[in-house]
Amino acid sequence: MIIRKAEIKRQTGETEVNVQLRLDGTGEYVLNTGVPFFEHMLALLSKFSQFDLNIRARGDLDVDDHHTVEDVGICLGEALVRALGDKAGISRFGHSIVPMDDALVLVAVDLSGRGYLCFEAPLPATRVGQFDTELVEEFLRAVAVNGRFNLHVRLLAGHNTHHIVEAVFKALGVALGQAVSVDSQRGIPSTKGVIN
Repeated sequence: MIIRKAEIKRQTGETEVNVQLRLDGTGEYVLNTGVPFFEHMLALLSKFSQFDLNIRARGDLDVDDHHTVEDVGICLGEALVRALGDKAGISRFGHSIVPMDDALVLVAVDLSGRGYLCFEAPLPATRVGQFDTELVEEFLRAVAVNGRFNLHVRLLAGHNTHHIVEAVFKALGVALGQAVSVDSQRGIPSTKGVIN
């Protein structure tokens, strides 16, 4: 079996990011971004997708967390594309409905080759600790657009922002884990014969 993994490095005047991704992993992670709540969410994504993640990022956190969070999303999306290769045998679609106490979140993905985010999950609080919650949508957009997949996120219930965000990342992990799963008899899951 081909080892589906990738490493992406990105350096700008605002950030320096290194993402190592292994799709057929065990959910192990090493995370060092300087943004603790974000790392907590990335750990959930890794655990529930069963992707192995090693993410190191240095950014202009003295300005805010935006560039770091977005650039990690860009790199993670690019790593997903590279690790998937021609996508032969993948399930392609994945979805999950995840509860977290008061929160209930639906996430659906299609590894279609077309990046798109539909985010219908209003977050009641603007911050969780020091983390700006509008960065959740920015991260998801960066991952979906650069990962070239459709991502739909919908809040079905909930009022605690921490619980909602946690449910989003858990559900994303489950959905992506399903979508990348392999059935060797499947071939390219598209009537076009390619996904790009």
